Amino acid sequence: MISALIALFLVIVAGHVARRLLLPDPTIWSGGEKISYYILVPALLIETLAKAKLSSVPVGSIAMALLAANLTMATLLLLIRKPIETRFQIHGPAFTSIFQGSLRWNAFVALAMAGNLYGEAGVTLAAVAMAVLIPVLNVQSVWVLRRHGSGQGGSLLRGLATNPFILGITIGLTLNLTGLVLPQAMMSALDMVGSGALGLGLLLVGAGLRLEDLRRPNLALMLGVGLRLTLLPAIGGLAALALGLAGPAVAIVVICLAVPTASASYVLARQMGGDAPLMAAILTAQTLVSFLTLPALFVIFRL
Repeated sequence: MISALIALFLVIVAGHVARRLLLPDPTIWSGGEKISYYILVPALLIETLAKAKLSSVPVGSIAMALLAANLTMATLLLLIRKPIETRFQIHGPAFTSIFQGSLRWNAFVALAMAGNLYGEAGVTLAAVAMAVLIPVLNVQSVWVLRRHGSGQGGSLLRGLATNPFILGITIGLTLNLTGLVLPQAMMSALDMVGSGALGLGLLLVGAGLRLEDLRRPNLALMLGVGLRLTLLPAIGGLAALALGLAGPAVAIVVICLAVPTASASYVLARQMGGDAPLMAAILTAQTLVSFLTLPALFVIFRL
């Protein structure tokens, strides 16, 4: 397990070094993000879910564990919003970055980790987790930014309907549940395209690290890191065990709740009046600290 995690972190480091020394042009990495977001990951989701044996996966229990952790954390954050604003002057835009940083997850890292640790079965479980969490997290993030951010947001329904991950999940599940079978040539093409998603996703995480954002740590940054990397996966892991899950199923729940937050959080913060600099700092700090917390969580839950 440790060697698999080290492999993932080495790819992230390679992405950071490549961005700083070999390919400093930001347009290269921006193009990579678009290719991964709009083509590679949706192809992986379609291909994985279309052929997944969902009857052998504890979909209901995984969904309940993930949603229990998500809703518990969201409720806790909303309860502490007013006290931290009054006592520590953490106002609306900063709170939205703490909220996004605590709840959203980097699906690239989760998929790569699941695949590296558990192979095709791990990717299938992670895809199920994506089907559960992504719509919920999109709704939550847009709602909190509209309510506590300083800007205006776009159409929530339009955002959900055009999200490439949601479209990939929908197509894959539709094929699976209806029994429709795509031509073998098309499935092979999806497999070839989707196989590039995990490696590129990790390189992009490394390229996006901005160490300069960590010069002035504060309470908001520490909350965004600590809640995401320790409390949320602990809640999810305990919920998974309480629901009778074991082995890889528990591991996937913990992984999805313990990986760093999504890079899209920064874009959304900029677009909808959140605290974008704080969001960038949370992203970077979480990625670095997760090098320590992920192995620790695996030890704690004996995974």
